[in-house]
Amino acid sequence: MKKNIVKTEAIEFYAPRTEEHEFVRGKTGLVFCKNCNAVYYKKSWHHNLRHYKNLAENLAIKFLLCPACKMIKNKQFEGEIVILNIPDKFLKELVHLIEAFGRRAYARDSQHRLIEIKKDKRNLIVTSTENQLAKQLAKKIKDAFKKVEEKISYSPAPSDVVYIKLMFLSS
Repeated sequence: MKKNIVKTEAIEFYAPRTEEHEFVRGKTGLVFCKNCNAVYYKKSWHHNLRHYKNLAENLAIKFLLCPACKMIKNKQFEGEIVILNIPDKFLKELVHLIEAFGRRAYARDSQHRLIEIKKDKRNLIVTSTENQLAKQLAKKIKDAFKKVEEKISYSPAPSDVVYIKLMFLSS
């Protein structure tokens, strides 16, 4: 008896995105960002090296742009929040909330930054270097101002840009 053999075609899978894809492979020595003075040491970016007491004396020193500064220079972003129909009474408070959130995120990690806050009449466009940062900020805005509707969309693979639209609802 003849067996029925079904040939399957090769299936291609995208390799999972890791930090290795986003950032340069681990460099040796110290790398200082020419723009923001962040320091790359022991496979991550830091604000400074105050907490490292045992730095080797013969480390090679390089000066490059950190990934966040490269994104800003190339006008790239991973998160965009468009905030529509902002009531006049909330505009100043909302901008303050966004700026304070950006400062706290940068204090935690030198690569988490709000790139720009563009204002027009009753709308804001906020861009960030990290997609998760944009999602956290949108959640914070939604929690602070209860009458906000949220829509999230993502760019197609392999990019990981998130687009968030927040709309203030009429009272």
